[in-house]
Amino acid sequence: MHRSFTKVTSTGAASPATPLAWLGANFWSRTGGPLMWRNYDPAIVREELAVLAAHGLTMTRSFFYWPDFMPTPTTVDEALCERFADFLQAHRETGMTTIPTFIVGHMSGQNWDPAWREGRDLYTDVWFVGRQAWYIKTLTARFAHDPAVTGWLITNEMPIYGGEASRAEVSAWAELMVNAVRAGGGHQPVSIGDGAWGIETTGHDNGYSAVELGAFVDFTGPHVYRMESDPVRQHLKAAIICELAAVGGRPVVMEEFGLSSDFVSPENAGHYYRQLLHTTLLAGATGWIAWNNTDYDAIIGQRPYSHHPFEMHFGITTSSGEPKPPLRELAAFAKTLTDVDVLRCERRDVQAALVVPSYLAADYSFTNEAERVVIVKNTEQAYVAAREADLAVGVVREVEDGGLPGGYDLYLLPSVKQLTGPSWVQVPELARAGATVYASYCAGESGSQRGPWWIYTEEIFGVTRDLVYGLNDPIVDDVVEITFSADLGSLRAGDVLRFRAAGNAEGRAFLPVVVTDGVVVATDSRGNPAIVVKAHGPGRTVLCTYPLEYLAAAQGRVNPEDTYRLYDALAALAGVERPVRVADPKVFVDALVHDDGREFVFLVSQHRKPVTVTPSVTAGGLVTLDGAPVSSVSIDPYGVAVLRRT
Repeated sequence: MHRSFTKVTSTGAASPATPLAWLGANFWSRTGGPLMWRNYDPAIVREELAVLAAHGLTMTRSFFYWPDFMPTPTTVDEALCERFADFLQAHRETGMTTIPTFIVGHMSGQNWDPAWREGRDLYTDVWFVGRQAWYIKTLTARFAHDPAVTGWLITNEMPIYGGEASRAEVSAWAELMVNAVRAGGGHQPVSIGDGAWGIETTGHDNGYSAVELGAFVDFTGPHVYRMESDPVRQHLKAAIICELAAVGGRPVVMEEFGLSSDFVSPENAGHYYRQLLHTTLLAGATGWIAWNNTDYDAIIGQRPYSHHPFEMHFGITTSSGEPKPPLRELAAFAKTLTDVDVLRCERRDVQAALVVPSYLAADYSFTNEAERVVIVKNTEQAYVAAREADLAVGVVREVEDGGLPGGYDLYLLPSVKQLTGPSWVQVPELARAGATVYASYCAGESGSQRGPWWIYTEEIFGVTRDLVYGLNDPIVDDVVEITFSADLGSLRAGDVLRFRAAGNAEGRAFLPVVVTDGVVVATDSRGNPAIVVKAHGPGRTVLCTYPLEYLAAAQGRVNPEDTYRLYDALAALAGVERPVRVADPKVFVDALVHDDGREFVFLVSQHRKPVTVTPSVTAGGLVTLDGAPVSSVSIDPYGVAVLRRT
């Protein structure tokens, strides 16, 4: 089954659509940060752009600082527009393009209003919405003809600046702003700039729905600065957000990502960039815009840097223009994109589906937000375990009010509390069509209707639930041991999987069952059924009575943990093809396929030290990009190797 790898495309009245792979940086000149247009220095801007271009970057994201560019409700600042025109000229001179951002608004720990806002609501005050649309249309008309403009963004992180609102209000406002770009003659790709922090990626409904915005934007742009407690999850954090953000059906562009060098060593800054760039590429991102181009030591007394001093050092260059490790990683990544000819590549098709319940996105009545957040965490941890098993998955959404996509050989429903009724009915149908459907139990983290929102467990899994109403069944052991009494895929009778228990008092629980026509293949240390398999014609269902993914998601520094061994076994049981594998769970394998038939294999290491691995290849062999045969592969700390499968 196909995985999303949609590219942004340019459009023009006189030229056909051309796919784009943006690689660049968010740009404020070191002469002033957000106030750069007051202190604009053409020579320094050109020097800054030249450094980026010399390292393979092709574009920037730029910003109309709103209080300066729109000093009154009916005017734009002509002097600043002339400076922006020179800024575009500087891009043309260096062979670069830019994405201007209109409503700024919010930036780096500070909100700024136009002097004339007077507390008006950005979404619902009709006059104020009209002024925003006029401003956007006016600036678009001024610059849309310039070949240096490659796209448009309406805002910068509007949920922080304008606040949250209903989906209806946000979508109506956003559509008017996009229409203002089009009314001004803007033919380039456009998006909102909100950060993709809505319900589909976080579980929190801030009004910015990727599904609803996807109806009229040209790409979705995650902003990712998440903190983590587990190194592997940290390296895959942006990747799973890319997978979840694709729900809108639009290309996914990593619109903002990065780190302050005050938070990390130079070496580890490079590691983080390397991991994020490659794992998001393999997760379907087709554009990357780092935050940001330079440090700001010279303006330490200027807000926001005076009160958020770490914000001075998100730059990929120093305040004097010297490259930092993140820029060197961007340069290396630029070469990789060229080497694989990424615009003519697609992600390798997959046979396994990681199912995201519709409760994460749908506006169901009386849905507990805490349970939506748990869905995100459990999905993320399952994604990590699948990567560790070299099991490429399609992250698929349950249809609102019920329905799972057909055609996969393996379905993973990790630590699932909630699935709609029609989808539960569909599970045995998928198995009878030949699929293996795995589900692990989770009681959820809230006390509201605590327990499995499951139905027909005997028909589906061959068990009845041995529950007492109103009570959960706590996991009392610090380590859950699951011992196999029969073979299951790559697991053999006598094998033991161990999982550290964690979670709150609601979620740290297992599902007691009485087995009817299922087959127990593994038990816990007390003899309770832990893994039960039920045949459905050529396929089967696999029930895990423990919330393995939830247990891991609730703790730090846990990966790799033994869920990957279970997923490996399920892949073998389902007959999922994994053309290239590495036995080491801390080296991930995935591939891109060129339209001329070449397959590029990526090995991504989670080791802090150099490692050498020997990949197993089911058909053909591996060669370097230069064509030299490969048997063993040496990878640097947190490094990436790119090979070609013959």
